[in-house]
Amino acid sequence: MKRDIVKIDEDLCDGCGECVPNCHEGALQIIDGKARLISDLMCDGLGACLGHCPQSAITIEEREAEPYDEIKVMVDMVTKGKNVVVAHLKHLKDHGEKDFLHDGITYLLNHKDDLNLDVNEIINEIKEENKMEQHEDNLACGCPGSMERSFGGSQECGTVAESVSQRSELTHWPVQMHLINPVAANFRNSDVVIAADCVAFSLGNFHNDHLKGKTLGIACPKLDSNTEVYIEKFRQLIDEAKVNTITVTMMEVPCCGGLIQMVKAAAAKAERKVPIKQIIVGVEGGILDEQWA
Repeated sequence: MKRDIVKIDEDLCDGCGECVPNCHEGALQIIDGKARLISDLMCDGLGACLGHCPQSAITIEEREAEPYDEIKVMVDMVTKGKNVVVAHLKHLKDHGEKDFLHDGITYLLNHKDDLNLDVNEIINEIKEENKMEQHEDNLACGCPGSMERSFGGSQECGTVAESVSQRSELTHWPVQMHLINPVAANFRNSDVVIAADCVAFSLGNFHNDHLKGKTLGIACPKLDSNTEVYIEKFRQLIDEAKVNTITVTMMEVPCCGGLIQMVKAAAAKAERKVPIKQIIVGVEGGILDEQWA
């Protein structure tokens, strides 16, 4: 994919290193006396480092580059301490990168018990100092809205009346592709369903016939932003979560075809091979086509 990414003029760069601490994503290092971009995945292309180069050796160019991966950035960044994490999240907020900001905060919430950081303090600081739009941090039962949860079809708090004819087969939360952690425990060695947003509303028997005993990710290839990151998440499901199968369930409308294409692109990049099934759902309900891709 083509996107904005930093370019370093080696003739101008004197290796002073001023840019390195100002790249909060960790994409720059001094190697052999010159600043080097060490990972396309970690460069967000927003240019926080530009103003810190005394030689004006860093510019932004548009070129073919791997999609930026906020989750990989956060994995490295949390090891550098609270101030670096806060600076990075503020950087995303100031540049209007709401999806990446959401991914970063979701990562912190999902791993708060494992991090040597006060995650609530970090989030509050971002809200207060940057006047960040308030997130719905708590559900009625007091759980962060995007925190990973496994519940095996039963409710964690409170009691919900269950339909006699149909019960939910959802076993985990979250399910939206921007929010899921593809290496979370609930996805490991599972059969995963990647469903277009409209599918469950068109298939009355979606839970019983298509979701039962499986994990779920939902996406809209037409309306979702930054769908490039989905390809890497699908690859992680294959290589790192080691899912058994992937079933792509999508509507008959042309725009839904982007979903199977992203899964196929991820499968082509993955080291493991997994069976991929494609199911096409009609807008009036019912299965129009079902085949292994």
